[in-house]
Amino acid sequence: MSEETATIVDRDSVIADIAAALGVEPGELTEDTNLLDAGLDSVRLMQLVEKWRSGGAPQADFVTLAADPVLGLWLDVVAP
Repeated sequence: MSEETATIVDRDSVIADIAAALGVEPGELTEDTNLLDAGLDSVRLMQLVEKWRSGGAPQADFVTLAADPVLGLWLDVVAP
């Protein structure tokens, strides 16, 4: 089960999760996208962090992600 959990959170799934939260297509997001400017609020960020942490990315941290809400950084933190 630990191998399965480790593969749940990858770069593509993180992008898909964020796109779904924003109501956009994943292809509309670039690594330079500021996710707060794109409309992601703190409640949805908390939901995403919990999803990623339970999916096997314990390094997902609300404070870190909120401090620099650029997609490329989030990918480096959540799905390195």
